[in-house]
Amino acid sequence: MYIGTTTSQGLHHLVWEIVDNGIDEALAGFASEITVTVEKDNSITVTDDGRGIPVDIQQKTGKPALETVFTILHAGGKFGGGGYKVSGGLHGVGASVVNALSKELDVEVTRDGKVYRMEFERGRVKTPMKVVDNVSEDLHGTKVHFIPDPDIFRETTIYDIKILLTRLRELAFLNKGLRIIVTDLRPETPIEEDFSTKVESNITLNILIKTRTFYLMNLSMLRELRMVLPLK
Repeated sequence: MYIGTTTSQGLHHLVWEIVDNGIDEALAGFASEITVTVEKDNSITVTDDGRGIPVDIQQKTGKPALETVFTILHAGGKFGGGGYKVSGGLHGVGASVVNALSKELDVEVTRDGKVYRMEFERGRVKTPMKVVDNVSEDLHGTKVHFIPDPDIFRETTIYDIKILLTRLRELAFLNKGLRIIVTDLRPETPIEEDFSTKVESNITLNILIKTRTFYLMNLSMLRELRMVLPLK
């Protein structure tokens, strides 16, 4: 199992794998906002305002880069002439494994004045990539929506909003200038939180000190923390 487990921990790991692509765009200076939404049916939508995953045809595969990212294991790397980097995720597997472990996954990419859409079912292409809209060339980003496969995640497919909030708050704090918005649309746990470095820095630092849970995605921040915290 490429995500380590099919328990609740593995279920939440699917979110981290997709969010990592937005984090990479933020670290490269191309994204400033990521939104994570728990839909009413417990599916997840992750949106970033980065450049958008490239859609050009790859010479090696003859397939769009978008399809390669979501169907080929260890496809993390640079795509397109602009050097778009697709994250390999925390376990080096990234979006392709999220796709494989999802009952359904659809992705929309906005770039170069067009909106591209592709749909998958249990890791396989359901609807090939196609243009679904024409928009301003100033618009760009990637939106991924997925439903975890209940045949794989038999223990639970219910997301814990506390786990999501804790992790995403830390990511916002550790990545300067990044804003992360978390929304839970489920009627039993309705919530919307807006995390950004400017607003959350002092609060989040206190949380990090107390819990000693460090998800260090930004090495420069790690050096700063080591200067002020007695880490053991």
